[in-house]
Formats: sequence, structure tokens, C-alpha cells
Amino acid sequence: MATHGARRGVRWWRWRSNPLCRRSDVAEAWLLIATFVLALLLAGFGGLAAAGAVDGSLDDRRERSSPIPAVLVENARDAAPVSESGDGGVWADVRWTAPDGTRHTGRTEVPAGSKEGTEVTVWNDTSGRLVSEPPEGAEADFQVAMAGITVAVVVGGLVLVGGWLARARLRLRRLDQWEAEWRQVEPAWRKRMTG
Repeated sequence: MATHGARRGVRWWRWRSNPLCRRSDVAEAWLLIATFVLALLLAGFGGLAAAGAVDGSLDDRRERSSPIPAVLVENARDAAPVSESGDGGVWADVRWTAPDGTRHTGRTEVPAGSKEGTEVTVWNDTSGRLVSEPPEGAEADFQVAMAGITVAVVVGGLVLVGGWLARARLRLRRLDQWEAEWRQVEPAWRKRMTG
């Protein structure tokens, strides 16, 4: 049990009064704590801000787009698949009338095997252009969560890397100081050893 307590004391040696503890040791200990606290705080705030921005962007997309009926102008079975797995829809030409009364044609994803003349739903923005359907429900939640997590990891990682670089610089300074002090002490040690 005594060794466990001794090990715990060694772990916190920078915080105890110790003649071997230099100012750079204390600075390094504070730097470690500050780095971890800053990484957690900035990662949390950055992740929440990114999630909020993506959520706002998706809300804006939902407000600026609306579903409109369109008519398929070609057989979908002859059209190119959206994905190579072939389990989803296909790209096909459709025709629709915009809210201002103008007629438009364009390519959109439709169910595979649909015949010419089939009515499908397309999404338009406020200027009548085809847009993809804005994500809803679980898909939207996933995008918001992934944006928040990604930004949190990147921001936290950058802070940790910055702290690591600052710690490496402190260690190099400490090594330089030790070398300078050794140059002062070494001649006296040599005399003792040879004398």
C-alpha cells in the first residue's frame, strides 16, 4: 500500500514544494491543465455552434423549397441509375409548371421502372429550379450531429496539438538550461574525478 501512495505522490510532483522542481516544470503542469480545459470548452462550443449552423441551414432549405407535381417525359427503366448498387431510383427527365406559371423540364431522381406520363413529386426553390428534397427527421438529425461532432473533434484536436507543441518547446528550453548549467558544473566535477 505504501508503494501505491508513493506512486501517487510522484505523479503530482510538480505541485509539491520540491527543490528539484523548476519554474518550467510548473509551467508545463499548468499548460497541460489549461490545454485540456481549453480543448474541452472550445470543442463543446465549436460543436454546438456547427450543429446550430447546419440545423439553421436545413431549416432555411426547407423554407425555400416546396414539393411540386411533375410528369415523367421518358420511361425510367431506360434511364441511368442514381447509384451503382441499382437499389434506388434513376435519373430521368420530368416536366413541371412553376408557381409563376412557367413550364420547365429537368432531370431528377424517380422510382426505377416508372413509365412516361407518370406523375412524380419534385422539389423547387423559390426561383423555380429543381433542388433535392431537404432532409427531414433522422436524416436531418444525423447531418446536424455529424457536423457538431466533426467540428468538436477538429477544434479539440487543434487545441491539443497546439498544447503539445508548446509543451515540446518548454522541454527544449529546459534541456538547453540543463546543458548550460552542466557546462558550468562539469569542470569542477572533472577535477574531483581526476584529482
